[in-house]
Amino acid sequence: MPSTSIRKTEYDPASKILSVWFVASGKRYDFEEVPPETYTAFRSAFVKGRYFNDHIRNHFRYRRVPD
Repeated sequence: MPSTSIRKTEYDPASKILSVWFVASGKRYDFEEVPPETYTAFRSAFVKGRYFNDHIRNHFRYRRVPD
């Protein structure tokens, strides 16, 4: 199901970096050391925003990527 808050995601399994672009701000954030299982569960979650808030936000170190 498409997310109303998350526009796009990319995951690099080699570096374990999850990149997330948000709809409202258009900004990109990179989350570090995200295990592949977490990304797989995130991609299959019915409500991606809820999964993100419950399992990724505030659980992994992150940084905003400048435009």
